[in-house]
Amino acid sequence: MNIRIGELAKLAGCLAETVRFYEQKGLLPPPIRSQANYRLYDAVHIDRLHFIRRCRALGMSLDEVHTLLGFQDRPEQPCGGVNELVDRHILEIDRQIADLRMLHSELSDLRKQCDSTRPAGQCEILRQLGETAA
Repeated sequence: MNIRIGELAKLAGCLAETVRFYEQKGLLPPPIRSQANYRLYDAVHIDRLHFIRRCRALGMSLDEVHTLLGFQDRPEQPCGGVNELVDRHILEIDRQIADLRMLHSELSDLRKQCDSTRPAGQCEILRQLGETAA
């Protein structure tokens, strides 16, 4: 089965530019070319692109995806490195959640400063946002 880039992108739910980008980054192997110089993709490309898209949907960086693809390409390797990568990613998500909770708290406190509709020149939220950090 050989399909062109638009069909591959459609199957993966992305744009053709995304496919080209992953090719440039070395995440997708180069496709064969037709006599008319069209890129032609096969089932390996489809599976790999789905894998990449799933990793990206989980918030993984291109470097993390590259590392995971390296393990996938060498199935005889022990998967301890995969576990370590996922553990680090989970810790990063935990840090982001903590940061977002702090942000939520700050914004909630700020919102409590204004309990009515008043002229913007008297808005306590705008006043506090304009203060320089101590």
